[in-house]
Amino acid sequence: MRPSGYRDHVPFPVPILIALLMLGVAPAATVEQPLAQRPSQATPAAKPDPRWVFYTKDKHHYASPWFAGKHRKMVPYGCTSAPYYDPDPRCADDKGFHHGLDIAMPCGTKLYAARHGRVVSHASLGSAYGVNPLLFRNKGLGVDFLLAHTRRVYVQPGDKIAKGQLIARASDSGAPDGCHLHFEVRAAGGGLDTARHPLTLLQLSR
Repeated sequence: MRPSGYRDHVPFPVPILIALLMLGVAPAATVEQPLAQRPSQATPAAKPDPRWVFYTKDKHHYASPWFAGKHRKMVPYGCTSAPYYDPDPRCADDKGFHHGLDIAMPCGTKLYAARHGRVVSHASLGSAYGVNPLLFRNKGLGVDFLLAHTRRVYVQPGDKIAKGQLIARASDSGAPDGCHLHFEVRAAGGGLDTARHPLTLLQLSR
């Protein structure tokens, strides 16, 4: 039994269709809009973590190939008044030095590899990075990417990482200031003193 309102599709008879085409008139065709051009449905904003404290005047929300969604910078790279770091001689007024860039995001936010590489051991990292930070090396650039405060990580040392691969989820492991991503770039095999400004490789966009 056919559902109410159902109609068979009856094609135009060929002679009538030919006549319409000769007159420059034809039935309108239905064209599927390409997926990339379809308007995206707005997703509700994530509820802010009450532990977040922003040590920057920048209130913009940024997207990046490293993570899902758009999020705010929380602690910038370099000298900062954030109370988590010892006074550094490079900084005035007893400020500390932050070797990465923190992006505030809800726990569970998907983290992706914007570059390919191979996972290396994080055994040399301190507890401030959390229980399961992700460290992977890109030989072409000569750098190690460090994604810290992750808890759920989908790769392990020795694994090859492909560009665009889901590699981890953000969490608050080792972070007193709530769930966020700590993104750090070091020389390949180098220590904390080789960390450099990560903004270019983080590829933020508004």
